[in-house]
Amino acid sequence: MSPFETVQIILKLVRNLLEATALRGAPFVLSRAGRLIVRIATDVGGTFTDLVYFEPRASGGALVKAVKVDTTSPAFEQGVLSAMRLAEVKEPDIGFFAHGSTVVINALLSRAGATTGLVTTRGFRDVLEIARSNRPDIFNFLYRKPAPFVPRHLRQEISERMAHDGSVIEPVALDELRTIVEYFKQQQVRSVAVCLLHSYANPAHEIAIKQRLSEIAPELCVIASHEIIREWREYERASTTVLSAYVKPVADAYLSNLEGALGKAGLDAPIYVMQSNGGIDTLATARRCPISMVESGPASGVLGAAALGKLIGEENLIALDIGGTTAKCALIEKGRALTTTQYFIERSASSAGYPIRTPVVDIVEIGNGGGSIAWIDEAGKLKVGPHSAGAIPGPAAYGRGGNQPTTTDANLLTGRIDSGYFFGGRIDADVDSATRALSAIGDKLDLPAADVARGIIRIANNNMINALKLVSVNRGYDPRNFVLIAFGGGGPMHAAALARELQIPKVIVPRNSAVFSAWGMLMSDLRRDYLLTRITPLQSSSISQIRSTYSELAAAAIEAFAEEGFSARSVIVQYQADLRYEGQEHTVKIAFPNELSALEPEAVRELFAAEYRREYSYVLPNDIELVNYHLVASVPVEKPTIEPLAITGAPLKSALRGRRRIDFDEDGCLDAPAYDRARLEPSMRIHGPAAIDEPDTVTLVWPGQLATIDAFGNIHISLA
Repeated sequence: MSPFETVQIILKLVRNLLEATALRGAPFVLSRAGRLIVRIATDVGGTFTDLVYFEPRASGGALVKAVKVDTTSPAFEQGVLSAMRLAEVKEPDIGFFAHGSTVVINALLSRAGATTGLVTTRGFRDVLEIARSNRPDIFNFLYRKPAPFVPRHLRQEISERMAHDGSVIEPVALDELRTIVEYFKQQQVRSVAVCLLHSYANPAHEIAIKQRLSEIAPELCVIASHEIIREWREYERASTTVLSAYVKPVADAYLSNLEGALGKAGLDAPIYVMQSNGGIDTLATARRCPISMVESGPASGVLGAAALGKLIGEENLIALDIGGTTAKCALIEKGRALTTTQYFIERSASSAGYPIRTPVVDIVEIGNGGGSIAWIDEAGKLKVGPHSAGAIPGPAAYGRGGNQPTTTDANLLTGRIDSGYFFGGRIDADVDSATRALSAIGDKLDLPAADVARGIIRIANNNMINALKLVSVNRGYDPRNFVLIAFGGGGPMHAAALARELQIPKVIVPRNSAVFSAWGMLMSDLRRDYLLTRITPLQSSSISQIRSTYSELAAAAIEAFAEEGFSARSVIVQYQADLRYEGQEHTVKIAFPNELSALEPEAVRELFAAEYRREYSYVLPNDIELVNYHLVASVPVEKPTIEPLAITGAPLKSALRGRRRIDFDEDGCLDAPAYDRARLEPSMRIHGPAAIDEPDTVTLVWPGQLATIDAFGNIHISLA
């Protein structure tokens, strides 16, 4: 009997055992005691907190509400409760609650995490300091590597050594931990990262260290690298583990406060947290591995875009999410959002940033949103972002004391935002303050406020175009073969101009686009990623070993889900791998067949060659090796049914709000009709120039463009 057949038998026994003890069927039901349940998703951003509320009706259809309120930092849960009150949510009726947040990424960027110590193999305390030599600013002789999150005096060594194949060279000296802990306590360390050499191959020493630390210092928060990442590359593993430990106390407090506040409000449904990999997971799992939330909110928007694309028959999409603080974009190919473990924070043209090796939807993010502040640099040039005015005080137009010009102020003065319908009339636009803020910049540039406003928008658009190129052109994709789907508060306002510049043929603006990321959470499944570095040559004699390794990962995934009450029958596994040519350093990710029995070397070579050629434009005759095994385990969530809009036969003029003068940049200042999106019906056609207003965003249709409304209320803007 081959190793693969043996593991398959074990896997079948595990499934049978778990089926006997776990819940059967999908874990998410549509009714409770004969009553249809409410689904809710909330997304806490840097500026706004969004909520989508979905209540199915017994007679068919559903009640859908979408609201946006200010984010209430640092008591973020108060913003969530405010959104629920505004939506008139009845907590006892909620049966599904999904939540996304920027708390982890914000804690990292603002250095608001806990004092963290590192325990590592003797002789390797400086791995974080050494980092990598491939500096981005190669001609800058004054370049300095970014400072580690853990200073050298808090990086402690322990005697132990594991070989690259997982064999023990030197046993771990657990008796050394007491001295390390005493020192950490003196330094007021709250969180400890444990990252040992080659622990991805054998985590036994890390497991022993974590257990002993819990015995002698239970008050410390401890994270070991094998719990987060089983990939090689010592620096990247150490960085990921340290950053996870750094934010864990912050994430614990945040999630505890959220759970407590919702519980007091009457919520008795489980809370699911959006992960960076494009799936949701349980609150307990999010607490154990908080770094998996690093791109929580943006990932849900990309998954929502993929789901919407499937609904309307568009498989190749570029998702663009412009919020109050940042703009995010990602590419969706053949209906699948791309994921990566090559993720960095604070990486730029002048800084190497910090690597995080956790599966993340492949997103490019820049500091350009509605609240991005315009400023003059030392050379006298106008810049936009990355700093943001946030929600409080916010842009000058908010009238809350903000006096710095932002992209929102520029859009207001150019007429793109209706001053009489600012946030749907919830806020009186302070046009005078916005004008003063822009005039202050204009005085330095010897330009009137109107020209400054136009310049701010041009620079913001240029920054966004560069981001869109990073996920398309720079990776071998032609943007002309994709559709741009724009959401967030600023996405619909800028999308048509960006698409015209990149020659993208069509723009789609979803219904409830301003809270689309929250909607995307309702379209996401439970997902967990299992990665393991085990270099294996791709040849016929290795197929049995490859199949066996994937079977081991599948068994571990099924068991982990079963411990939280999910049936083995409900778990779906997908097989991916990072492959490379022998002799090369880096890899290309491909998806394997869903049935391991269909895994054959020649088919894998063809898949690899196609992906390699797309990315690098050539292939090699070299042999191929599998570096990282990647298994995706998911539990499907029954998705809300998207209902077509009702058609009353009303004419387009019934949706007309009025007319206003809008600055269309090089096309001039034009008198354009403004329509109420809530009154638009399927098959209506709007010729540009025009504006389509809704409470939290505006969709601009440029001269020569045509906007149509599809059956579900989405706006399709054709650029031809």
